[in-house]
Amino acid sequence: MNQKRKLIVGGIVIAGALTYMIYAGVTQSAVYFVTPAELRAAPVPGKAYRLGGMVVPGSLKWEPRSLDLSFTLSDGTATVPVRHKGTPPDLFGEGRGAVLEGSWTADGYFKATLIMAKHSEEYKAPHDQSEAGYRELLKTLRGEGR
Repeated sequence: MNQKRKLIVGGIVIAGALTYMIYAGVTQSAVYFVTPAELRAAPVPGKAYRLGGMVVPGSLKWEPRSLDLSFTLSDGTATVPVRHKGTPPDLFGEGRGAVLEGSWTADGYFKATLIMAKHSEEYKAPHDQSEAGYRELLKTLRGEGR
């Protein structure tokens, strides 16, 4: 009886440890997709985000010597200043859709660690700069409508 009780307690401890490890791994690696309006509403400095929107025309500044890239990302209702250290992807440019991974800084800008330009054979960029065009873009960036 005593040996059976030890086995049950040991199994519970192991199951609890595994549950905690899985929970901690999922919560620490979760990256939430947000739009510029959602990020502006409640930014949390240091939290990992995946930010999607369109690069505002005229906002792109690239310094090839220092690899400093800055631009503004918009969803049609709000804008977010972005800074990135490194080279952007080939398809990245003004007026095009992009998904960024990074974090909001206490200095009031989004620090991107990864830039992904949206492209596929199904993707169609909105021809108009209206709010409906931005909504269509965000649907494709999130992978909706497939």
